[in-house]
Amino acid sequence: MNSTHEVDVVVVGAGQAGLAAAHHLRRTGLEPDRGFVVLDHSPGPGGAWQFRWPSLTYGKVHGMHALPGMELTDADPARPSSDVIGEYFARYERAFDLRVRRPVDVRAVREGAGGRLRVETSAGVWAPRALINATGTWDRPFWPRYPGQETFRGRQLHTAQYAGPQEFAGQRVIVVGGGASGTQHLLELAPYAAATTWVTRRPPVFRAGPFDEDAGRAAVALVEERVRQGLPPRSVVSVTGLPLNDAVREGLRGGVLDRRPMFDRITPDGVEWRDGQRLAADVILWATGFRAALGHLAPLRLREPGGGIRVEGTRAAADPRVHLVGYGPSASTVGANRAGRAAVRDIRRLLAGEPAVAA
Repeated sequence: MNSTHEVDVVVVGAGQAGLAAAHHLRRTGLEPDRGFVVLDHSPGPGGAWQFRWPSLTYGKVHGMHALPGMELTDADPARPSSDVIGEYFARYERAFDLRVRRPVDVRAVREGAGGRLRVETSAGVWAPRALINATGTWDRPFWPRYPGQETFRGRQLHTAQYAGPQEFAGQRVIVVGGGASGTQHLLELAPYAAATTWVTRRPPVFRAGPFDEDAGRAAVALVEERVRQGLPPRSVVSVTGLPLNDAVREGLRGGVLDRRPMFDRITPDGVEWRDGQRLAADVILWATGFRAALGHLAPLRLREPGGGIRVEGTRAAADPRVHLVGYGPSASTVGANRAGRAAVRDIRRLLAGEPAVAA
């Protein structure tokens, strides 16, 4: 436990982004355990997918992209996405012999000796020449704060704690949030709950028709610009709009997705708007998204005054040894794959003593 393990690269996280990066490290000739190591704090393969609620079947998953080098084929759309993707990730780890170490909690990344980083974990200390951070967002659910929130006598929970619609049978549920999770929750809850109400800060934007490559590039560019400025990233979904599929159309026709503006305060029995309107509720479900899990990088002081980490490509502008994949514009599954490849290409230059290429 007191020994320090020297490797070229430490990958933190074994979700989509971490496995993609590990795959590309392997392809460049680095060996697991000797050239690189993948540390994951989850109990098993699957990244954040393993924690998704059982009713989120694979057929409902929005935009899952295959990992590099192995397609996900013949998946049963009726099975829980946590099972399908967890099994797929496990097969992938075995097929490419990635030797993910878990459960390992990465507690802090600091400046080390001899130009190396010092990665302090629950399983010892690693001293890499470079680090790929792929920790995602699942561990940092965002809970907004509203006046009176602590007085509510009902139940409050976040998407991260949602286990399915059955437990809300006969209850009056307010769902807060204009993203894909919010609409999925509402559509699932409607047959079980006594009543559902949807509230969002901004009117939701629905996207009809195919989401082509040009639209995707434009959306990613908007997120990327914030990251370049050192601002906290917005999700790619926040600038693409909500897909207008058959289930959503039915929800709009039936009134399940009849959105109301955000309330102004929470009361012991529900919520209240500034104009005096009140709504009684048994449950407030916060489908309000997540923030990047980057607390372990704090000792490196990478954050900009704007609150985010300024990234050039995947490289942290303040420290070229640190790469962030699955962050900002690479938070989508296809983006994570591309970012993993780009990070490894840049790191190989660093290890060879070559100058970095401008993003």
